[in-house]
Amino acid sequence: MKIKKNLSLFISLLTFSLLTFTSSCSERNETVSCFPNANVSVQLNLSLPSYYALQNVGGWVDVNEEGSGTRGLIVVRITSGFKVYDKNAPHICPDKDTTLEVKNGTAIHCPKDNAEWILITGQPTAVAKIAPKTYGYSFDSNSNILSIYN
Repeated sequence: MKIKKNLSLFISLLTFSLLTFTSSCSERNETVSCFPNANVSVQLNLSLPSYYALQNVGGWVDVNEEGSGTRGLIVVRITSGFKVYDKNAPHICPDKDTTLEVKNGTAIHCPKDNAEWILITGQPTAVAKIAPKTYGYSFDSNSNILSIYN
């Protein structure tokens, strides 16, 4: 009887652990399922005046060039390199007011529902529970070229 009780307790704990693990994984999807997929492939010459802000930590630029996704990118200089955010809100389906914008030089803001994220880290601070979608990059310090891709 004691073995049966212990086995029952073990199965209950295992089931609870698996359910907790599964639900926590499904909550951390990178974006909502209706997030638009687009090819991202942009090269920025940081020697050009339009990208001078990226010479200093905390500096950011709005990129709306060909190859920068469906709504553009927000590129931020951080201590360890760069952060490249998609301007589509990651937590709600695309609509007329869901293009992310930089607010006060310190936050990313969604005008549709006032969701906000910390510009330097992408950490959500209001409404949304997931960070904006980010893209990979490589930086050639010799040529001062920042290549952004997905």
